[in-house]
Amino acid sequence: MSGASSNGHRLVLFDIDGTLLSAGRVARDAILRSLQASFGWSYTPDHEDRGKFDFSGKTDPQIVRELVLEDVGADRFEKGLPRALEIYLEELERQLLPGTVQPKPGIEALLERLAAEPRVTLGLLTGNLERGARLKLAPPAFNRYFPFGAFGSDSADRYLLPPIAVERAHAHCGRRFEGKSVVIVGDSVHDVACGRSLGVRAVAVATGITSVERLAAERPDAIFESFADTERAFSAIVE
Repeated sequence: MSGASSNGHRLVLFDIDGTLLSAGRVARDAILRSLQASFGWSYTPDHEDRGKFDFSGKTDPQIVRELVLEDVGADRFEKGLPRALEIYLEELERQLLPGTVQPKPGIEALLERLAAEPRVTLGLLTGNLERGARLKLAPPAFNRYFPFGAFGSDSADRYLLPPIAVERAHAHCGRRFEGKSVVIVGDSVHDVACGRSLGVRAVAVATGITSVERLAAERPDAIFESFADTERAFSAIVE
C-alpha cells in the first residue's frame, strides 16, 4: 500500500485543548510552577496586562518563550527551557487528577463515528508536547483514537506541524494525503490558518476561548458552535 493516493480517504487532525477537551487551569498552573522552579519567574498582573496568557493555538515551547524571554534574557532562556518543560510535564502529571479533564460537547460520539469510518485516518495536530498530550488524553480514554500526530515537541512553530503530521500519516497507513484530503479540526485561529500553505480543509469549533465570530473571520471551510450535532459535524469533516 506504500505510496497509495488518498482516493477519497481523509486524514483528520485534531487539536486537543478547547477542541477535544478542557483541563481547566491545570496546564496554566503547571507552567507557572515550572517557571518559578526553573527561572525563579513569577506571574504578576503586569504580565496579564501585556496579554501574555493567551495560550490558544500556541505550542508549549512558544508559550514559555512568550512568558519569560523578555524577563530572563535569551541565553538564560535557551539554557533553562529543557528543564522548564520537564518540570511542566511533571507538574501536569501530578495535577491531572480524576475529574480535571472534561470532554467537549459531542466529541466522544464524533470520535466514535470517525473511527468507525474506513475512509478516515485520525491523528493529532497540537501545540502540546507529546507526553503532555498523552497525559491529557488519558482520562477520557482518547489516546486509542490517535496512533500518531505532530506535537509542540516536534517544533515550537505551530505552522510547521501540518507537514510533519502528513508524513507520519503516510508512515502509519501508507497513504499520501494532500490538499483537501487533509482536514484540520480546532478551536483557534491558528488551527484554521496553520494548514493554509498545504491547501487543507479547516473545520473550526467554538468550544475553546475564541468566539464564533473571530473564527469565522479566518474563513474556515466549516464552523460549529460545538460538535453536539454529531452527524452534521461528521459530514462536514469527511465531505
